[in-house]
Amino acid sequence: MTEADFFLEILLPALLSGTIISLQLIILSAPFGFLLGTGIAVGRTYGGRLLSFLCKLYIIFFKGTPLLLLLFILYFGLPSVGIVFEPFVAALIGFVLCNGAYNSEYIRGALLSVKEGQITAAQALGMTRLQAIRSIVLPQALRRAIPGVSNEFIYLIKYSSLAYLITVPELTGAGANIASKYFAFFEAFAMVGVFYLVMVTVATIAVNWLEKRTAIPGMVAS
Repeated sequence: MTEADFFLEILLPALLSGTIISLQLIILSAPFGFLLGTGIAVGRTYGGRLLSFLCKLYIIFFKGTPLLLLLFILYFGLPSVGIVFEPFVAALIGFVLCNGAYNSEYIRGALLSVKEGQITAAQALGMTRLQAIRSIVLPQALRRAIPGVSNEFIYLIKYSSLAYLITVPELTGAGANIASKYFAFFEAFAMVGVFYLVMVTVATIAVNWLEKRTAIPGMVAS
């Protein structure tokens, strides 16, 4: 078999198949992580003392726990207490929990950047505090949080490779399988790197476009 045949008939199809699974993980994890992070940020910023404390504990735990360890607990540890997840589901849960914790810090910072007086003014116009947060503060904060959240999305693409370690056949796993089967370690992992580079580059272009489209006039330098 020539190198061209190996690349076109074996390596490339395997990596494309793994890329599809990686994209599924990323596309599902990102929005749920964003929604979770938004809820945690709002709870920590505007919740009562107990809710704020619980949200803070959540952030401390998931920011302080290595993602790989979290994946091992979800996939290898929980079956010992009768909770069993498929590899893909375990990876998805781990990514969402971790992504939500980091996103919450970006969004909380954005919430704090909105002046408290806007809530007071909205209440003077007849809104409840919850309505003011939902309709006045949160839309502004989410726009301001986009650069940080976008950065976390880029990280998500790269650390999705950890799913391979709990047997999810994503991009890195597909490359590792081909490398070990055909002893083509350099070729396989070099191409895996190219695939990740392409995904990160495309995502970077997309989030830069999103940042420009949603930028608040006067707050971002041209």
